[in-house]
Amino acid sequence: MRKISSLFLLFAVLCALPLYGQAKQFRALLITTTNGWHHESINAAVPAIRKLGEKHHFEVVWEENIDRMFTKESLDSFDVIIFAMTTGDILNDEQQALMEAFIQSGKGFVGIHSATDTEYEWPWFMKLVGRSFHIHPVIQTAELEVASRKFPGMENFPDKFIFTDEYYEFSEPYVKGLNTLLTIDEDTYDPKVDWGRKKGDGMGKFHPLAWYHEFDGGRSFYTALGHIPAVFEDSRFLEHLYGGIYWAATGKGVK
Repeated sequence: MRKISSLFLLFAVLCALPLYGQAKQFRALLITTTNGWHHESINAAVPAIRKLGEKHHFEVVWEENIDRMFTKESLDSFDVIIFAMTTGDILNDEQQALMEAFIQSGKGFVGIHSATDTEYEWPWFMKLVGRSFHIHPVIQTAELEVASRKFPGMENFPDKFIFTDEYYEFSEPYVKGLNTLLTIDEDTYDPKVDWGRKKGDGMGKFHPLAWYHEFDGGRSFYTALGHIPAVFEDSRFLEHLYGGIYWAATGKGVK
């Protein structure tokens, strides 16, 4: 009887093993390479995105040295590329061509905060990310507004809410069809800034902070939030960010 019980226990354990070894639902390549300003919030973003991976069962591979990961063999294994607080010119011509092919194959891109302060001289990337960073005022608290709830991760934001971060002023869009998710009310903070060689006075009544669109066969999501490290402890922001990662990686979730 004891032998039968032991065999049954072994069978039960062997049957359960595949449950713990199930493949993740998708793979994300997290890039934090900088060739300019290096954001302190990178140190908060990496563990926060890894925790999102644990919570939502997707794999996160983080890399600062972009040369190690931007090969065809490596990129073929990922479903989405995340640029988190990247700055400046970080990809050479060959790597740019690989990224274009990655998106054209039906995969996704996520840009966080200064992803719009990256690769200004690459017109294709400017269209992928949607707009480029122009200038920003000092860190302030302001009122943000939900522009659309037809996107994953937008469910728990109130219609209007206060938030503290560094708010970018952007260029005009480089491509048509950007779907706005969040905007900021410029009456609730001071958008004026003067850097001498560059000045800013806000964007007026329509000042987008997050958007998404389909582009060149793939998908792109961008959120301007994320300058302050503490933002990556905000549950609402993390749901917003995961919604973008999930959609960019899978194409699912848009209502």
